[in-house]
Formats: sequence, C-alpha cells, structure tokens
Amino acid sequence: MTSEEQVLNVLREAGEPLSAGKIAEISGLDRKEVDKAMNKLKASGDIVSPKRCCWAPAE
Repeated sequence: MTSEEQVLNVLREAGEPLSAGKIAEISGLDRKEVDKAMNKLKASGDIVSPKRCCWAPAE
C-alpha cells in the first residue's frame, strides 16, 4: 500500500477533517511521508481542506 493510499484510508476512517500531524500519528508514517502523499493527493483532487490546516477526502 502506498503512503497516498494510507493517508486516504486514515482520512476516510476518521470521518472528520484531520491535520497532517494527526494523520502521521494515526498512520504511523513519518511526517515528511505524509506531507509528500498529501501534496500528491491535493494535486489530483482526492483531498480537500474544509477548514484551515485540516483535510478530508473529496466527495
């Protein structure tokens, strides 16, 4: 499983917007890996930011 898939799974299971730090904590991934994965997910439109510094899966 790629880090992008892991980040997306954590966001889906959380059911609420999460910060990158919280995603790293839950997934066990390194914060830098989470940031890289989130940049890819943002670029592809798979995640959105409903409020400042928090992210959720795109509907």
